Amino acid sequence: MASTNTVHVALGARSYDVQIGPGLIARAPDLMAPLLKRPRVAIVSDENVAARHLGALEQVLKDAGIKVDSLILPAGESTKSWPHLTRCVEWLLDQKIERRDIVIALGGGVIGDLVGFASAILRRGVRFVQIPTSLLAQVDSSVGGKTGINTSHGKNLVGAFHQPALVLADTDILQTLEPRDFLAGYGEVVKYGLLGDAAFFDWLESHAVDMAGGDMSARVHAVTRSVQMKAEIVARDETEQGDRALLNLGHTFCHALEAATGYSDRLLHGEGVAIGCALAFDLSAALGLCSQEHPSRVRAHLLGLGMKTELSDIPGDLPDAQGLLNLMAQDKKVQDGQLRFILARDIGAAFVADDVPPETVHSILTEALAARG
Repeated sequence: MASTNTVHVALGARSYDVQIGPGLIARAPDLMAPLLKRPRVAIVSDENVAARHLGALEQVLKDAGIKVDSLILPAGESTKSWPHLTRCVEWLLDQKIERRDIVIALGGGVIGDLVGFASAILRRGVRFVQIPTSLLAQVDSSVGGKTGINTSHGKNLVGAFHQPALVLADTDILQTLEPRDFLAGYGEVVKYGLLGDAAFFDWLESHAVDMAGGDMSARVHAVTRSVQMKAEIVARDETEQGDRALLNLGHTFCHALEAATGYSDRLLHGEGVAIGCALAFDLSAALGLCSQEHPSRVRAHLLGLGMKTELSDIPGDLPDAQGLLNLMAQDKKVQDGQLRFILARDIGAAFVADDVPPETVHSILTEALAARG
């Protein structure tokens, strides 16, 4: 069996550990014991995850003498909304959850973001534990304390920074993911290599197929390295005033595409990130920052895993180039009305750019849309 790794997120009084490896749900009572001021927890999950994993988690906690109450919400991006946030907070109040209690977010990024935000605003802050059940959540959304919901104006526009007390990334859970969901999560894994670790991208080029095929050691390594990189960046820039923006590589394009597809299963978040990374390298090459070989290498790697890389891979209609640019204008990264992009000079050499000519972005989008036929 693959070993368990620990990554420490160093944030002073808000520091915590991310445990990564197989079999962590079975060990949850022992791993959470130092956090429990009294033997009770509240778990929030969604219908899909609950059907597969909630029973096992509830049982090990109850066997350890811990009282468990659970709330099951609908699955899907639409759950990251005002109505379900209200439902979650009111339920936690009904359970008389106190500041020193623990709320567990058992699910993917939607549940983690929603429950983290509910925990941030409940009694002005209660502690919560992330048990991420998707690859995307394990390598990205469960770490770093970004919580929030979507509104009619865009994605993640309402939220708070609220760090978890512990993250348990049980890699056994990844075995239950549908192939599409696993590959969507891989969009966030490859992002780390592209933004700041060329050696990790080299490793992924050699091992990603094994990882996708179920190699547990490869999965533990990929999740660990991704979390290490995020932890290092978050420790330097917790509230995204500088370096943390690098984690948004591909996301300016991605968020516009998600809005254009109605946050539906036409485009999963990690698929949008993969397409967005390819477009970010196209934009970097068009601006003369890197050679055309770099976007070609990015696409070749993603295509080798059967991933989406082009706008033509998105089913259904999309807005024109100006329409997509208008959607980008609602992105959180807009400052003084100026779009911010994460560009790259090389594989593993990304940087934040505030001065990208809109006409160049328009040209990239026009060309990508034309390829849809």
